Amino acid sequence: MKKIYLMMMLTLITLVLAACGGAEGADGEGNDEAEASGEKTQIEYWHVNAETQGGASVDKLVEDFNAQSDTVEVVARYNPDMYAGLMSNLQADVAAGNTPAVVQVGWAFLDYFSENFHYTEPQEVIEQYHEEDADFLEDNFLPNVLDLAVNSDGSQVGLPYSLSTPVLYLNEDMLEEAGLDPEGPETWEEVREYAQAIKEETDNYGIYIQEPADTWGQQAMVESKGANFIEDGQAAFASEEGIEVFQYYQDLVVEDESALHIGWDQGIQSFIDGNVGMLFTTIAQRNNVQSNSEFNISAIESPSWEGEERRLPAGGAMLAITAEEEDQQSAAWEFMRYLYSVEGISEWTKGTGYVPPREGVADNPDGLQEFLEENEMMQPAISQMDSVVPWASFPGDAGLEAEQKLLDMRDVILGGDVDVEETVTNTEDEINELLD
Repeated sequence: MKKIYLMMMLTLITLVLAACGGAEGADGEGNDEAEASGEKTQIEYWHVNAETQGGASVDKLVEDFNAQSDTVEVVARYNPDMYAGLMSNLQADVAAGNTPAVVQVGWAFLDYFSENFHYTEPQEVIEQYHEEDADFLEDNFLPNVLDLAVNSDGSQVGLPYSLSTPVLYLNEDMLEEAGLDPEGPETWEEVREYAQAIKEETDNYGIYIQEPADTWGQQAMVESKGANFIEDGQAAFASEEGIEVFQYYQDLVVEDESALHIGWDQGIQSFIDGNVGMLFTTIAQRNNVQSNSEFNISAIESPSWEGEERRLPAGGAMLAITAEEEDQQSAAWEFMRYLYSVEGISEWTKGTGYVPPREGVADNPDGLQEFLEENEMMQPAISQMDSVVPWASFPGDAGLEAEQKLLDMRDVILGGDVDVEETVTNTEDEINELLD
Protein backbone atom coordinates (compact mmCIF):
# COMPACT_ATOMS: atom_id res chain seq x y z
CA MET A 1 0.00 0.00 0.00
CA LYS A 2 1.28 3.30 -0.99
CA LYS A 3 1.33 6.40 1.04
CA ILE A 4 1.59 9.56 -0.96
CA TYR A 5 0.92 12.93 0.54
CA LEU A 6 -0.59 15.34 -1.87
CA MET A 7 -1.19 19.04 -1.49
CA MET A 8 -3.99 20.28 -3.68
CA MET A 9 -6.12 23.40 -3.54
CA LEU A 10 -9.69 22.39 -4.12
CA THR A 11 -13.07 23.62 -3.06
CA LEU A 12 -15.46 20.79 -2.78
CA ILE A 13 -19.02 20.31 -1.47
CA THR A 14 -21.42 17.58 0.17
CA LEU A 15 -23.44 10.32 2.46
CA VAL A 16 -23.32 7.97 5.82
CA LEU A 17 -23.14 6.13 9.00
CA ALA A 18 -24.20 4.37 12.03
CA ALA A 19 -26.21 2.21 14.23
CA CYS A 20 -26.73 1.02 17.70
CA GLY A 21 -27.77 -2.03 19.59
CA GLY A 22 -26.51 -5.00 21.47
CA ALA A 23 -23.70 -6.08 19.17
CA GLU A 24 -21.22 -8.48 20.58
CA GLY A 25 -17.83 -6.83 20.90
CA ALA A 26 -14.43 -8.49 20.61
CA ASP A 27 -11.36 -7.56 22.58
CA GLY A 28 -8.14 -8.27 20.69
CA GLU A 29 -4.56 -8.70 21.76
CA GLY A 30 -3.81 -5.14 20.71
CA ASN A 31 -5.98 -3.89 23.57
CA ASP A 32 -4.90 -6.29 26.31
CA GLU A 33 -2.61 -3.71 27.85
CA ALA A 34 -5.30 -1.04 27.85
CA GLU A 35 -7.81 -3.43 29.42
CA ALA A 36 -5.37 -4.41 32.15
CA SER A 37 -4.61 -0.80 32.99
CA GLY A 38 -8.22 0.31 32.86
CA GLU A 39 -7.40 2.85 30.16
CA LYS A 40 -9.16 2.91 26.83
CA THR A 41 -7.50 3.19 23.45
CA GLN A 42 -8.92 6.32 21.84
CA ILE A 43 -9.50 6.32 18.09
CA GLU A 44 -10.98 8.77 15.62
CA TYR A 45 -13.77 7.82 13.26
CA TRP A 46 -14.25 10.12 10.28
CA HIS A 47 -17.62 10.30 8.57
CA VAL A 48 -19.67 12.55 6.28
CA ASN A 49 -23.06 12.22 7.93
CA ALA A 50 -24.81 15.51 8.37
CA GLU A 51 -27.74 15.73 10.76
CA THR A 52 -30.18 15.12 7.90
CA GLN A 53 -28.41 11.99 6.67
CA GLY A 54 -27.48 9.76 9.52
CA GLY A 55 -25.70 12.18 11.82
CA ALA A 56 -27.96 11.37 14.78
CA SER A 57 -27.40 7.67 14.15
CA VAL A 58 -23.65 8.14 14.15
CA ASP A 59 -23.82 9.96 17.47
CA LYS A 60 -25.96 7.26 19.06
CA LEU A 61 -23.84 4.44 17.70
CA VAL A 62 -20.63 5.94 18.99
CA GLU A 63 -22.22 6.69 22.36
CA ASP A 64 -23.57 3.13 22.71
CA PHE A 65 -20.32 1.55 21.59
CA ASN A 66 -18.25 3.59 24.02
CA ALA A 67 -20.61 2.67 26.87
CA GLN A 68 -20.22 -1.07 26.31
CA SER A 69 -16.50 -1.20 25.44
CA ASP A 70 -13.91 -1.58 28.19
CA THR A 71 -11.00 -1.09 25.83
CA VAL A 72 -11.88 1.45 23.12
CA GLU A 73 -13.13 5.03 23.09
CA VAL A 74 -14.33 6.34 19.71
CA VAL A 75 -14.35 10.03 18.84
CA ALA A 76 -16.45 10.80 15.77
CA ARG A 77 -15.45 13.62 13.44
CA TYR A 78 -17.93 14.94 10.92
CA ASN A 79 -16.51 16.10 7.56
CA PRO A 80 -18.67 18.46 5.50
CA ASP A 81 -18.68 18.46 1.69
CA MET A 82 -19.26 14.73 1.51
CA TYR A 83 -16.56 12.26 0.47
CA ALA A 84 -14.52 14.73 -1.54
CA GLY A 85 -14.39 16.97 1.51
CA LEU A 86 -13.27 14.07 3.69
CA MET A 87 -10.51 13.16 1.25
CA SER A 88 -9.30 16.73 1.20
CA ASN A 89 -9.31 16.93 5.01
CA LEU A 90 -7.58 13.57 5.30
CA GLN A 91 -4.87 14.73 2.93
CA ALA A 92 -4.19 17.78 5.09
CA ASP A 93 -4.21 15.90 8.40
CA VAL A 94 -1.98 13.09 7.19
CA ALA A 95 0.49 15.63 5.86
CA ALA A 96 0.49 17.17 9.36
CA GLY A 97 1.19 13.79 10.95
CA ASN A 98 -2.33 13.01 12.18
CA THR A 99 -4.07 9.80 11.21
CA PRO A 100 -7.63 8.71 12.08
CA ALA A 101 -8.29 5.03 12.68
CA VAL A 102 -11.44 4.43 10.61
CA VAL A 103 -12.70 6.51 7.70
CA GLN A 104 -15.62 6.44 5.33
CA VAL A 105 -14.50 6.33 1.73
CA GLY A 106 -17.04 7.03 -0.99
CA TRP A 107 -17.10 4.60 -3.88
CA ALA A 108 -16.00 7.29 -6.32
CA PHE A 109 -12.70 7.60 -4.40
CA LEU A 110 -11.83 3.92 -4.04
CA ASP A 111 -8.76 4.00 -6.30
CA TYR A 112 -7.77 7.52 -5.34
CA PHE A 113 -7.80 6.67 -1.65
CA SER A 114 -5.92 3.39 -2.01
CA GLU A 115 -3.23 4.98 -4.19
CA ASN A 116 -2.63 7.98 -1.94
CA PHE A 117 -3.17 6.95 1.68
CA HIS A 118 -2.08 4.25 4.07
CA TYR A 119 -4.63 1.54 4.82
CA THR A 120 -4.61 -2.03 6.11
CA GLU A 121 -6.90 -4.68 4.69
CA PRO A 122 -9.58 -5.66 7.23
CA GLN A 123 -8.80 -9.38 7.03
CA GLU A 124 -5.15 -8.66 7.86
CA VAL A 125 -6.18 -6.77 11.00
CA ILE A 126 -8.62 -9.52 11.96
CA GLU A 127 -6.03 -12.31 11.60
CA GLN A 128 -3.45 -10.39 13.59
CA TYR A 129 -5.57 -9.17 16.50
CA HIS A 130 -8.99 -10.84 16.41
CA GLU A 131 -8.63 -14.47 15.36
CA GLU A 132 -12.12 -15.21 16.69
CA ASP A 133 -13.47 -13.24 13.71
CA ALA A 134 -11.34 -15.01 11.11
CA ASP A 135 -14.39 -16.14 9.10
CA PHE A 136 -16.50 -13.02 9.66
CA LEU A 137 -16.15 -11.62 6.14
CA GLU A 138 -16.64 -14.96 4.40
CA ASP A 139 -19.68 -15.81 6.54
CA ASN A 140 -21.46 -12.47 6.28
CA PHE A 141 -20.77 -10.88 2.88
CA LEU A 142 -21.66 -11.94 -0.63
CA PRO A 143 -18.58 -12.00 -2.89
CA ASN A 144 -20.01 -9.43 -5.32
CA VAL A 145 -20.72 -7.05 -2.43
CA LEU A 146 -17.21 -7.43 -1.01
CA ASP A 147 -15.88 -6.75 -4.51
CA LEU A 148 -17.32 -3.24 -4.37
CA ALA A 149 -14.46 -2.39 -2.00
CA VAL A 150 -11.73 -4.06 -4.10
CA ASN A 151 -9.51 -1.62 -6.00
CA SER A 152 -8.15 -2.00 -9.51
CA ASP A 153 -5.07 -3.77 -8.09
CA GLY A 154 -7.21 -6.44 -6.44
CA SER A 155 -6.77 -5.23 -2.85
CA GLN A 156 -9.67 -5.42 -0.39
CA VAL A 157 -9.29 -1.79 0.64
CA GLY A 158 -12.18 -1.81 3.11
CA LEU A 159 -15.63 -3.23 3.75
CA PRO A 160 -18.89 -2.07 2.15
CA TYR A 161 -20.91 -0.24 4.77
CA SER A 162 -23.40 2.10 3.20
CA LEU A 163 -25.17 0.87 0.08
CA SER A 164 -27.78 2.88 -1.72
CA THR A 165 -29.45 3.44 -5.03
CA PRO A 166 -31.25 6.56 -6.22
CA VAL A 167 -35.04 6.55 -6.09
CA LEU A 168 -37.71 9.01 -7.15
CA TYR A 169 -39.63 10.50 -4.21
CA LEU A 170 -43.11 11.78 -5.05
CA ASN A 171 -45.29 14.46 -3.51
CA GLU A 172 -48.51 12.60 -4.26
CA ASP A 173 -50.70 15.56 -3.32
CA MET A 174 -48.94 17.82 -5.82
CA LEU A 175 -49.13 15.21 -8.55
CA GLU A 176 -52.87 14.90 -8.03
CA GLU A 177 -53.25 18.70 -8.05
CA ALA A 178 -51.49 18.74 -11.43
CA GLY A 179 -53.83 16.03 -12.75
CA LEU A 180 -51.08 13.40 -12.85
CA ASP A 181 -51.07 9.75 -11.93
CA PRO A 182 -49.83 9.60 -8.30
CA GLU A 183 -48.02 6.36 -9.17
CA GLY A 184 -45.47 8.57 -10.92
CA PRO A 185 -43.43 8.32 -14.13
CA GLU A 186 -41.53 5.22 -15.24
CA THR A 187 -39.13 6.79 -17.73
CA TRP A 188 -37.00 9.91 -17.87
CA GLU A 189 -39.05 11.01 -20.86
CA GLU A 190 -42.16 10.84 -18.70
CA VAL A 191 -40.32 12.64 -15.88
CA ARG A 192 -39.99 15.70 -18.12
CA GLU A 193 -43.68 15.58 -18.98
CA TYR A 194 -44.59 15.32 -15.30
CA ALA A 195 -42.24 18.16 -14.37
CA GLN A 196 -43.70 20.45 -17.03
CA ALA A 197 -47.26 19.70 -15.91
CA ILE A 198 -46.43 20.37 -12.26
CA LYS A 199 -44.85 23.69 -13.19
CA GLU A 200 -47.79 24.74 -15.33
CA GLU A 201 -50.59 23.58 -13.02
CA THR A 202 -49.19 24.32 -9.56
CA ASP A 203 -46.48 26.93 -10.19
CA ASN A 204 -44.05 24.73 -8.23
CA TYR A 205 -40.90 23.11 -9.50
CA GLY A 206 -41.46 19.71 -11.05
CA ILE A 207 -38.27 17.98 -9.97
CA TYR A 208 -35.01 18.35 -8.12
CA ILE A 209 -32.13 16.07 -9.16
CA GLN A 210 -29.56 15.83 -6.40
CA GLU A 211 -26.48 18.09 -6.57
CA PRO A 212 -24.10 17.23 -3.72
CA ALA A 213 -20.32 17.38 -4.14
CA ASP A 214 -20.39 14.39 -6.46
CA THR A 215 -22.01 13.39 -9.74
CA TRP A 216 -23.56 10.13 -8.56
CA GLY A 217 -27.05 11.11 -9.67
CA GLN A 218 -25.82 12.21 -13.08
CA GLN A 219 -23.85 8.98 -13.51
CA ALA A 220 -27.06 7.03 -12.90
CA MET A 221 -28.77 8.97 -15.68
CA VAL A 222 -25.84 8.62 -18.10
CA GLU A 223 -25.19 4.93 -17.52
CA SER A 224 -28.90 4.11 -17.71
CA LYS A 225 -28.80 5.69 -21.17
CA GLY A 226 -26.25 3.05 -22.20
CA ALA A 227 -23.06 5.10 -21.82
CA ASN A 228 -20.16 4.78 -19.38
CA PHE A 229 -18.61 7.44 -17.21
CA ILE A 230 -15.22 5.72 -17.31
CA GLU A 231 -13.77 3.19 -19.77
CA ASP A 232 -10.30 1.66 -19.44
CA GLY A 233 -9.27 4.24 -16.87
CA GLN A 234 -10.34 7.19 -19.03
CA ALA A 235 -13.32 9.53 -18.82
CA ALA A 236 -15.92 8.49 -21.41
CA PHE A 237 -19.06 10.45 -20.53
CA ALA A 238 -18.88 12.67 -23.65
CA SER A 239 -20.43 9.96 -25.80
CA GLU A 240 -23.51 10.62 -27.90
CA GLU A 241 -25.68 9.20 -25.11
CA GLY A 242 -23.89 11.15 -22.41
CA ILE A 243 -24.30 14.43 -24.27
CA GLU A 244 -28.00 13.68 -24.78
CA VAL A 245 -28.43 13.19 -21.01
CA PHE A 246 -26.73 16.46 -20.10
CA GLN A 247 -28.74 18.26 -22.78
CA TYR A 248 -31.91 16.81 -21.28
CA TYR A 249 -30.79 17.99 -17.85
CA GLN A 250 -30.11 21.50 -19.09
CA ASP A 251 -33.47 21.60 -20.86
CA LEU A 252 -35.26 20.77 -17.62
CA VAL A 253 -33.54 23.60 -15.76
CA VAL A 254 -32.99 26.31 -18.36
CA GLU A 255 -35.59 25.84 -21.10
CA ASP A 256 -38.52 24.35 -19.18
CA GLU A 257 -37.67 26.01 -15.85
CA SER A 258 -39.33 22.99 -14.29
CA ALA A 259 -36.27 21.62 -12.47
CA LEU A 260 -34.60 23.28 -9.51
CA HIS A 261 -30.86 24.00 -9.69
CA ILE A 262 -29.60 24.50 -6.14
CA GLY A 263 -27.38 22.93 -3.48
CA TRP A 264 -28.24 19.47 -2.20
CA ASP A 265 -29.42 20.38 1.31
CA GLN A 266 -31.52 23.25 0.00
CA GLY A 267 -32.98 21.12 -2.79
CA ILE A 268 -34.07 18.37 -0.44
CA GLN A 269 -35.51 20.93 1.96
CA SER A 270 -37.45 22.51 -0.90
CA PHE A 271 -39.07 19.14 -1.55
CA ILE A 272 -39.83 18.66 2.15
CA ASP A 273 -41.34 22.16 2.28
CA GLY A 274 -43.74 21.26 -0.54
CA ASN A 275 -42.16 23.40 -3.27
CA VAL A 276 -41.04 20.55 -5.55
CA GLY A 277 -43.13 17.69 -6.89
CA MET A 278 -40.44 15.02 -7.40
CA LEU A 279 -37.06 14.41 -5.82
CA PHE A 280 -34.38 12.21 -7.39
CA THR A 281 -31.89 11.29 -4.71
CA THR A 282 -30.52 8.49 -2.58
CA ILE A 283 -32.73 6.16 -0.57
CA ALA A 284 -30.49 7.21 2.34
CA GLN A 285 -32.64 10.36 2.54
CA ARG A 286 -35.77 8.30 3.23
CA ASN A 287 -35.90 8.95 6.95
CA ASN A 288 -35.31 12.67 6.48
CA VAL A 289 -37.97 13.24 3.83
CA GLN A 290 -40.47 10.82 5.33
CA SER A 291 -40.21 12.20 8.86
CA ASN A 292 -40.32 15.86 7.93
CA SER A 293 -42.79 16.06 5.04
CA GLU A 294 -46.40 17.03 5.78
CA PHE A 295 -47.89 15.65 2.57
CA ASN A 296 -48.54 12.18 1.20
CA ILE A 297 -45.17 10.91 0.07
CA SER A 298 -44.01 7.78 -1.71
CA ALA A 299 -40.89 6.48 -3.41
CA ILE A 300 -40.63 4.59 -6.69
CA GLU A 301 -37.81 2.93 -8.59
CA SER A 302 -35.33 5.08 -10.45
CA PRO A 303 -36.63 5.98 -13.93
CA SER A 304 -35.18 4.29 -16.98
CA TRP A 305 -34.78 5.63 -20.51
CA GLU A 306 -37.14 4.31 -23.17
CA GLY A 307 -35.68 1.15 -24.66
CA GLU A 308 -32.66 1.11 -22.32
CA GLU A 309 -31.70 -1.09 -19.39
CA ARG A 310 -31.41 0.74 -16.11
CA ARG A 311 -27.90 0.85 -14.55
CA LEU A 312 -27.46 2.46 -11.16
CA PRO A 313 -24.11 3.16 -9.51
CA ALA A 314 -23.83 1.84 -5.96
CA GLY A 315 -24.01 4.81 -3.64
CA GLY A 316 -22.65 5.17 -0.18
CA ALA A 317 -19.27 4.22 1.17
CA MET A 318 -16.95 1.61 2.58
CA LEU A 319 -15.12 1.70 5.89
CA ALA A 320 -11.33 1.59 5.70
CA ILE A 321 -8.80 1.11 8.48
CA THR A 322 -6.23 3.90 8.30
CA ALA A 323 -4.75 3.36 11.76
CA GLU A 324 -1.02 2.68 11.76
CA GLU A 325 -0.31 1.77 15.41
CA GLU A 326 -1.09 -1.79 16.52
CA ASP A 327 -3.43 -0.81 19.35
CA GLN A 328 -5.25 1.59 17.02
CA GLN A 329 -5.70 -1.09 14.35
CA SER A 330 -7.08 -3.56 16.88
CA ALA A 331 -9.43 -0.92 18.27
CA ALA A 332 -10.54 -0.01 14.75
CA TRP A 333 -11.76 -3.55 14.08
CA GLU A 334 -13.46 -3.79 17.48
CA PHE A 335 -15.48 -0.69 16.52
CA MET A 336 -16.17 -1.90 12.99
CA ARG A 337 -17.27 -5.30 14.31
CA TYR A 338 -19.83 -3.47 16.38
CA LEU A 339 -21.03 -1.50 13.34
CA TYR A 340 -21.46 -4.67 11.29
CA SER A 341 -23.49 -6.59 13.85
CA VAL A 342 -27.08 -7.46 12.93
CA GLU A 343 -28.35 -4.94 15.45
CA GLY A 344 -25.97 -2.23 14.34
CA ILE A 345 -26.72 -2.56 10.63
CA SER A 346 -30.44 -2.70 11.39
CA GLU A 347 -30.35 0.54 13.32
CA TRP A 348 -28.30 2.21 10.59
CA THR A 349 -30.82 1.19 7.95
CA LYS A 350 -33.73 2.37 10.07
CA GLY A 351 -32.06 5.72 10.68
CA THR A 352 -31.07 6.36 7.07
CA GLY A 353 -32.40 4.01 4.43
CA TYR A 354 -29.16 2.44 3.31
CA VAL A 355 -29.49 -1.12 2.10
CA PRO A 356 -27.80 -3.66 4.43
CA PRO A 357 -24.36 -4.62 3.05
CA ARG A 358 -24.19 -7.97 4.85
CA GLU A 359 -26.36 -11.06 4.88
CA GLY A 360 -28.61 -12.16 7.70
CA VAL A 361 -30.19 -8.78 8.39
CA ALA A 362 -33.11 -8.14 6.02
CA ASP A 363 -34.99 -11.35 6.87
CA ASN A 364 -33.88 -11.62 10.51
CA PRO A 365 -36.57 -11.21 13.22
CA ASP A 366 -33.89 -9.50 15.32
CA GLY A 367 -32.92 -7.39 12.32
CA LEU A 368 -35.03 -5.69 9.67
CA GLN A 369 -37.76 -8.19 8.95
CA GLU A 370 -40.57 -6.27 10.67
CA PHE A 371 -39.21 -2.88 9.65
CA LEU A 372 -39.14 -3.72 5.95
CA GLU A 373 -42.67 -5.12 6.12
CA GLU A 374 -43.86 -1.82 7.60
CA ASN A 375 -41.79 0.59 5.47
CA GLU A 376 -42.79 0.29 1.84
CA MET A 377 -40.55 3.18 0.82
CA MET A 378 -37.53 0.91 1.27
CA GLN A 379 -38.78 -1.60 -1.28
CA PRO A 380 -37.82 0.31 -4.48
CA ALA A 381 -34.18 0.55 -3.42
CA ILE A 382 -34.03 -3.13 -2.51
CA SER A 383 -35.88 -4.33 -5.61
CA GLN A 384 -33.54 -2.49 -8.00
CA MET A 385 -30.29 -3.79 -6.47
CA ASP A 386 -29.93 -6.10 -9.47
CA SER A 387 -29.34 -2.96 -11.55
CA VAL A 388 -26.37 -1.83 -9.44
CA VAL A 389 -23.00 -1.12 -11.08
CA PRO A 390 -19.82 0.30 -9.48
CA TRP A 391 -19.62 4.03 -8.89
CA ALA A 392 -17.12 5.48 -11.36
CA SER A 393 -13.74 5.96 -9.67
CA PHE A 394 -11.04 7.99 -11.41
CA PRO A 395 -7.63 6.38 -10.95
CA GLY A 396 -4.34 8.04 -10.04
CA ASP A 397 -3.39 11.14 -8.10
CA ALA A 398 -5.78 13.40 -10.00
CA GLY A 399 -9.02 11.84 -8.76
CA LEU A 400 -10.07 14.82 -6.66
CA GLU A 401 -9.29 17.32 -9.37
CA ALA A 402 -11.13 15.23 -11.96
CA GLU A 403 -14.21 15.10 -9.74
CA GLN A 404 -14.10 18.86 -9.26
CA LYS A 405 -14.06 19.38 -13.02
CA LEU A 406 -17.25 17.33 -13.26
CA LEU A 407 -18.87 19.50 -10.60
CA ASP A 408 -17.80 22.65 -12.41
CA MET A 409 -19.17 21.25 -15.66
CA ARG A 410 -22.53 20.55 -14.04
CA ASP A 411 -22.76 24.09 -12.70
CA VAL A 412 -21.90 25.61 -16.07
CA ILE A 413 -24.44 23.49 -17.95
CA LEU A 414 -27.24 24.17 -15.48
CA GLY A 415 -26.31 27.80 -14.97
CA GLY A 416 -27.18 29.09 -18.42
CA ASP A 417 -27.62 28.57 -22.12
CA VAL A 418 -24.16 27.18 -22.93
CA ASP A 419 -23.38 24.63 -25.63
CA VAL A 420 -23.73 21.28 -23.87
CA GLU A 421 -21.80 19.17 -26.37
CA GLU A 422 -18.83 21.55 -26.35
CA THR A 423 -18.82 21.83 -22.55
CA VAL A 424 -19.06 18.09 -21.94
CA THR A 425 -16.45 17.24 -24.58
CA ASN A 426 -13.98 19.84 -23.30
CA THR A 427 -14.39 18.60 -19.72
CA GLU A 428 -13.77 15.01 -20.76
CA ASP A 429 -10.61 16.07 -22.59
CA GLU A 430 -9.39 18.06 -19.58
CA ILE A 431 -9.96 15.13 -17.22
CA ASN A 432 -8.18 12.68 -19.50
CA GLU A 433 -5.21 15.02 -19.70
CA LEU A 434 -5.05 14.91 -15.90
CA LEU A 435 -5.26 11.13 -15.89
CA ASP A 436 -2.54 10.57 -18.53
